[in-house]
Amino acid sequence: MKISNTGAVLLCAAGMTIVGSSVSISQLVLDFPALTGQAARYALAAVVLLAIARRWPGLGLDTVPTTGRPTRREWVILTALAATGLAAFNAFILVALPHAEPALVGTFIGAAPLGLALLGPLLRGRRPTVRLLGAAGIVVAGTVLVQGTGRADGIGVLASVGALGGEIAFSLLAAAVLPRLGPVRVAAYSCSLAVPLLLAGALVAGEATRWRLPTGVEAATYGYLAALMTVVAFVAWFTGLRRLGVERAGILVGLMPVATLVTAAVQDGRPPALGPSAGVLVVALGLALGLSITHLDQPALPDADSQAVPAPDSQAVADPGSQPVPNASSQAVPDAVAEPVVVSTARTASA
Repeated sequence: MKISNTGAVLLCAAGMTIVGSSVSISQLVLDFPALTGQAARYALAAVVLLAIARRWPGLGLDTVPTTGRPTRREWVILTALAATGLAAFNAFILVALPHAEPALVGTFIGAAPLGLALLGPLLRGRRPTVRLLGAAGIVVAGTVLVQGTGRADGIGVLASVGALGGEIAFSLLAAAVLPRLGPVRVAAYSCSLAVPLLLAGALVAGEATRWRLPTGVEAATYGYLAALMTVVAFVAWFTGLRRLGVERAGILVGLMPVATLVTAAVQDGRPPALGPSAGVLVVALGLALGLSITHLDQPALPDADSQAVPAPDSQAVADPGSQPVPNASSQAVPDAVAEPVVVSTARTASA
């Protein structure tokens, strides 16, 4: 399945729009133990993704798909991806929210486009593109206007920075394995590996004493989060990122708070305030500037020969900054008082 650059942009935009427009549903699971719920969500998603990978192994790939399991090096990268981009990301969110206002946490994580625009090329041994850095900075500024700011103590700031690191690591690590494994398998393996890590975190957090069966509404909500916000959003995001590259696709994260704001305005039946509305226009300006850049190196996707089954211990894995990735994969933490505030991408459903 050949994906054009335009198609890749649309897929990334769709992934972020799905996540941003679904923020309000996360309020339905706020009373359920958070890490346990996330483990259940990713377990359900992993089952679906593994079934998809078995039935349509070439989904999201340009050439003949590989066969066989990941190499040992790929397993290490996938485990690091699950540990940092999924499990630790959720843990940092949980630590941050009692010590920082949701808007501030969301603003920190909203800096991910700038981090990806900077680190993506540096990990390939190249200097970042000044124009793309500027575009990412404009997107981040627009995100601050959309989400607002807030107060935090030292723990809240450090945990927010940790969540930002998890967001960036998720994209950079996925870039290393997307070229050979493809978006569906990367999503399936990372979700599978995140489950035991999240369950271990739930035990450390004392959730075992509060464990209970979910209500019907909570079970349906987690099913929705697993199906749409994980399976669909991850595959769309990974597929687009695989084509566009980390730094260019990363600026599309800025669409998520915009989708959240628009959805909240539609649900409330009233337009957003002047500041957030101006933020939407600033985000749009940054996206237009970043996506108009045509001289960036395109990710070197493997051809049919390079998709052959690798030797067990010798398969080369692409450099983390050289391929597209999700950041897809994102979830939002709603503000319980005012309009929902996005504090992540597609990876956490509650905090």
